[in-house]
Amino acid sequence: MINQQRIIDNFITMVEIASVSGKEGKIRDYLLGEFTGRGLQVLEDQTGDMLNGESGNLLVKIPGILEAETILFAAHMDTVEPGEGIEASLADGVIISKGNTILGSDDKAAIAAMIEAVDVLRENKIPHGPLELLITVCEEQGLKGSKHFDFTRLDSVMAYVLDAGGDPGTIITQSPCQNEIEYKVYGKPAHAGMNPERGINAIQAAAMALARMPCGRIDQDTTCNLGIIEGGTARNIVADYCHIKGEARSLTRPRLDEITELLKDTFIDEVQKQGARAEVDVKFLYSEVKLSPGDRVVKTAVRAMESIGLIPSLESTGGGSDASIIHGGGIPCVNLGIGMNNVHTCAEYIKVEDLVKDARIVLSIIREVTKED
Repeated sequence: MINQQRIIDNFITMVEIASVSGKEGKIRDYLLGEFTGRGLQVLEDQTGDMLNGESGNLLVKIPGILEAETILFAAHMDTVEPGEGIEASLADGVIISKGNTILGSDDKAAIAAMIEAVDVLRENKIPHGPLELLITVCEEQGLKGSKHFDFTRLDSVMAYVLDAGGDPGTIITQSPCQNEIEYKVYGKPAHAGMNPERGINAIQAAAMALARMPCGRIDQDTTCNLGIIEGGTARNIVADYCHIKGEARSLTRPRLDEITELLKDTFIDEVQKQGARAEVDVKFLYSEVKLSPGDRVVKTAVRAMESIGLIPSLESTGGGSDASIIHGGGIPCVNLGIGMNNVHTCAEYIKVEDLVKDARIVLSIIREVTKED
């Protein structure tokens, strides 16, 4: 029932519409046309205004033919750079970019699959319950779109985000919570050649502290990273300031709190030993997702995939997604693999067969929920 050429054409059309984070206006306009042209209700929230972007999140409400519980499918419309001037091409069953940009299958493959599934439902008059489609903005900038979305606007009892790596059939049932950590060091300036003894080098103090701190994979469930370091004003001035940005993640909140406290205490202690002053700011970004094979949202996906000949694979990930925010908002949610490869690089690609499988998965989940109710 999936129209392969149609989903290919729609996907290529969408990826060639530039939509880097914060500049999603053109793809928003395209999607509004696609959904309203099908007679569907589309609501745009004020997230664009709050983030100084071009578009808000889009929520599409699709009435059910049958009385059944509402389910949500979600994806994001923004991409990373370089995302301007994308030219997609199809060869040997694989869609790639020209090579000097990303492709944008992350996450427009998901949007194409959702639209195709809706078309198949309507064309074939397939009985289904109420559906909601949430298409967020600024996902690539730290899940900002979903974080600003008002989840009280949803009627859904469970949700499926289509934004994971791995083959179609992958079900992410566990993902981490995360803290953003900023470290600041205040030293004392002095002339580096004439009287360095009068100064306290903030960069050196930070380096001594960082050398004592764990970094990378801490254990099977926990990681931390130092991603940005900057400081000083000139090569001939003892640096009086240093700023570091990092993070910590864990599959459990108690372990996240524990490793964050260790990082904080270690940093402050060593900086003070160097005669400088330290500040550490911690911001909790999102909650962990932990679902079992027996949870309905998982069981439904498993049965839906098996019914179309796929082998489900329940997996854990160290990355966050809109699923983290939706699940944290009170709606059981998993992230599904959609077959996108080499994302965030100019070598990104997706197989046509996986694009078709994505649409079949959405359609099968809808049918499975209808059977359950």
